[in-house]
Amino acid sequence: MMQKKNISISFEEYSSVDELSSTDRNLCLESVNAMASSYSPYSGFRVGVAVILSSGKIVYGSNQENGAYPSGLCAERVALFAIGSSYPNDKIVSMAISAQTDHFEIKEPVTSCGACLQVMAEYEKKQSSLINVLFYCPNGSIIRTVGIKSLLPFAFTETRLQK
Repeated sequence: MMQKKNISISFEEYSSVDELSSTDRNLCLESVNAMASSYSPYSGFRVGVAVILSSGKIVYGSNQENGAYPSGLCAERVALFAIGSSYPNDKIVSMAISAQTDHFEIKEPVTSCGACLQVMAEYEKKQSSLINVLFYCPNGSIIRTVGIKSLLPFAFTETRLQK
C-alpha cells in the first residue's frame, strides 16, 4: 500500500559572522581566504572551503576549473580528497564554504552541489560522526547544519559494497 511520507530538515541561519562561535567565525573567514587559490578563469566564480579536523589542523580547498569543463573540481571535493589522502585518520569536525564573483553580487549563501554533498556523506559514514557545515555569504547570512542528512536526505550509502 502506498504511503505518503515527509522529510523535514533542520538548519540555523545567522545574519552575521559575529553571531557565531569564535571557531565557526574563524572558519568562515578562512574559507574566504581559501578563495585566493581558486582557478576559475572560465566562470569567474570563486569558491573556497576551510575544514577543521579533530587534530585542530585546518585544510583548505578552492574550485579548480579546466577548459574541458567536466575535468574541473569543486572546492569541497578538493579539500575532502586532500584530507582523505593526507590525514586519513583525522576526523572532519567542521567545514565552511564561501563564494564570490566579480560578475554579480552574491546575497545568499551558496550551497554545495549534489556531488560534493555525496562525498561529504561518505566522509561522515567513514568517520562515524556528523560534520558541521557552514555556508557563508561574505555579504550576507550564514546557514549552519549539523550533518549532511539535512542537505542530502537520500544520500547513497550502500553498505553491502563494503568488504
